[in-house]
Amino acid sequence: MPVSRLASLTGTLLIAAWAAAPAAEPPASQVSELLLDAAVEQALAENPELAQMRSRARAAAEMPSQAGALPDPRIGLDVMEDRAVDMREYRYRIAQEFPFPGKRGLNREVAAHDALAMADEVEEMRLTLVRDVKSAWWGLYYLDRALETVARNQALLRQFVTIAQTKYTVGTGLQQDVLLAQLELSKLLDMELMLQGERRDREAELNMLLNRPTDESVRLPLSVSEELPPVPGEERLLARAETARPLLQAARRQVDAAQSRLALARRDYYPDFMLGLRYDDREMIREQIMLEFSMTVPLYAASKQSRMVEQRSQELGGRTDALQASRQRARREISQALANLRRSRGQALLLKTGILPQARQTVQSMLAGYQVNKVDFLNLVNAQVSLYDYETRYWKNLSETNQALAALEAAVGQPIGNDTLALPDPRARAEDARVEPAHERGERP
Repeated sequence: MPVSRLASLTGTLLIAAWAAAPAAEPPASQVSELLLDAAVEQALAENPELAQMRSRARAAAEMPSQAGALPDPRIGLDVMEDRAVDMREYRYRIAQEFPFPGKRGLNREVAAHDALAMADEVEEMRLTLVRDVKSAWWGLYYLDRALETVARNQALLRQFVTIAQTKYTVGTGLQQDVLLAQLELSKLLDMELMLQGERRDREAELNMLLNRPTDESVRLPLSVSEELPPVPGEERLLARAETARPLLQAARRQVDAAQSRLALARRDYYPDFMLGLRYDDREMIREQIMLEFSMTVPLYAASKQSRMVEQRSQELGGRTDALQASRQRARREISQALANLRRSRGQALLLKTGILPQARQTVQSMLAGYQVNKVDFLNLVNAQVSLYDYETRYWKNLSETNQALAALEAAVGQPIGNDTLALPDPRARAEDARVEPAHERGERP
């Protein structure tokens, strides 16, 4: 084969391989595409752990009215018979216990604060579930794009192997070019196996969150919107979390409940009262009506009520410390998520606006040089492999950006914002209602 004809054929094959390498299509499946919003909605509706927490919160919402109610009254009947005088007597009793004024209200407050704390815990779990679903979804989306990129690169390297073998056969190429191209192709096959294993793990994780069989097939869309909201400053996020994060709201409710328990323990120094009415019906003797009154006496206050006050004081201190610990946890989560968001977003923008255009220009330049035997074959292969590696890194950074955004929203307790800032496509292609107790008394700021 003439050398000029070989060079022309080589250039044609390379241009076709570089410009028109087919994108890998996902395996054919009968399942519909799972959009991110649909995945979140399904998780909120079907996740059993969240459903269990909702049931517990609804049960707790029924407690305040019970805790503030009076004890059930007591009724009684005594029958006495005196056979010596042939007389029978009937005694009818009714009695009602009355706790010392204020105790019922404090009991109701304790139950109400506990119920509100449980409702906040439901909301905290909801935010955590949304974060986990978004993280799993975006991780799966990255793996799909990585597998697509690897498949494209495999197609190119197979073309390169064919070209290198052809040049070696006619004596214008080196055997090491063939071996190196085959080695790079083998590396990509190994990477494909690794990515497929990771995808199965992510697929099982997402299915678990959606309460579906872990081996059920999940098919994501080929492209999604890559717009991201602008990120406020850290201090603004911390201030927003102070009022929006359910974790902190629940901790404050628990402090309120502990304060009410302490006040109730102090009120136990005072007696409870029993008021009763008795009616005596005796044959041949005048009927009698008697009013009965009794009260408890805190005779053992030193070993009982005083110890209870000390116990509740320690519990209040523990709840106060727990609130501070929750506040520190929220701060750490916000700082960590914000740092991850800034890093991954910055890298994605750098890859799109700087590295990827430069890598494409490098491949085009080397391709032109290789056609006239001015560029080494290995350098061309390495440049092409690097280009696809950069595209894979872009998708990974884009995925990590959205995962960090989901973590940041969960840490703050609400969406970050409505304004958007787009991250462009490197391929240039086309509330679950919060459970509130029935006796909510308002939220603390």
